[in-house]
Amino acid sequence: MVQNPAAEGSPSARTLRKKREILQAASRVFRCRGLHGAGMREIAAEAGMRAGNLYYYFESKQDLLAFCQQDGLEGLLRLADWVAGSGLAADQKLYLLIAGHVHLVNEGTPGSLAHLEVEALEPRRRDEILPRRDLYENVIRDLVGAGVEAGIFRISDAKAAALAILGAVNWTVKWFRPDGPRTASAIGREFAELLVRGLLAPGVAFRAPEIEPFAAELETASA
Repeated sequence: MVQNPAAEGSPSARTLRKKREILQAASRVFRCRGLHGAGMREIAAEAGMRAGNLYYYFESKQDLLAFCQQDGLEGLLRLADWVAGSGLAADQKLYLLIAGHVHLVNEGTPGSLAHLEVEALEPRRRDEILPRRDLYENVIRDLVGAGVEAGIFRISDAKAAALAILGAVNWTVKWFRPDGPRTASAIGREFAELLVRGLLAPGVAFRAPEIEPFAAELETASA
């Protein structure tokens, strides 16, 4: 089981909150200047900090990008861990995982435009991230496979289906706007509905699980 970050109020928790505040500022710079055009000085200015203070939390832009990837993946793996133990059928588990994924990458981990940019990491950092990404991909693939075995899904290639799902949900960070007309949670539910129904075997009825009873778990995953 993936553990939550440090207890609320501890020095580690305060540092984590500050890092996420910086990522929130970084996300605005990324959207304006692009990931590669964003410099540490611009990020510090957007965060209302001196560059020296920013370097206390992130030694380099690589450090910031790696933290964004790590933080996002830890949240997704906590979500997957909870979904796996929910006792629901495969289609409802997948619905909650997709809806939660869109929420987490757009509202849980600030700056998650960097979530797509694993190739921008230097090899050492990329090698640390990739096994965690593969682990999460395998969770989705296994969930699709379980649905196929149960006769719920009609897909013959669970890996291809998992990659298609990941491509769709991860790309939302390219166009989602926090000040837009719809929340990431609402978009996540719509994506979940579309993607799960697209996998259903003929004749299988689907009823989306209620999100509200699971809201606390989704928030915990992003904490």
